[in-house]
Amino acid sequence: MTKKRTATQSVQDYLKRIYDLTESGAPASTNDLARELRVKPASVTGMIQKLAAEKPALITYQKHQGVTLTAAGRRAALEVIRHHRLLETWLVQSLGYSWDEVHEEAERLEHVISENLEQRIAATLGNPTRDPHGELIPTETLDMPDEDSTPLSSLRPSQKATILRVNAHDPNLLRHLDSLGLTPGVQIEVTGYSSFDNNLTVKANKKTTVLGLNITTKIFVQVQ
Repeated sequence: MTKKRTATQSVQDYLKRIYDLTESGAPASTNDLARELRVKPASVTGMIQKLAAEKPALITYQKHQGVTLTAAGRRAALEVIRHHRLLETWLVQSLGYSWDEVHEEAERLEHVISENLEQRIAATLGNPTRDPHGELIPTETLDMPDEDSTPLSSLRPSQKATILRVNAHDPNLLRHLDSLGLTPGVQIEVTGYSSFDNNLTVKANKKTTVLGLNITTKIFVQVQ
């Protein structure tokens, strides 16, 4: 199957951020995009107009109601996400990178690899379904697999779960989680909860740790 590549790195970056911001089903605002991409709202407005004018259109936009991806825009976003997550997996499994080192490398490479290289990386890795952070990798046909996950922040004492993924790119946070043993595949148990600050006490690998919302909202689990 031939996949249409979006024209520029900037377009790909916008589509990827719009995808991330609209995963919950709500449109993305220009202010959200400006914050995520670290650009001025006026620049966002200009790019939105460009993406909406593409043939086929990559987004739909209604003033004061936000931005959503069209079917073509979603496929283009999933293509670059697939590149990114395959690259992260390849860097860890084949080149010995740690999970806190790969994001920036993949950000640079995701825009330039060919479809042939993408296919070879996937085949060499055994067509993985998740990246080193546990994030799902879109399929070769650019579908995002379904996942039944719950943010750790929603669990309460006595509940047990398995960590599926960590939705974070901050190297310091990833190194911290690694030091705590809170990585994808690890089984955990919530042993305490503070209603005052929403902190959770979590036990993993016989080690007990108190976690705040800055961490528990970024860890997604499968409840047992």
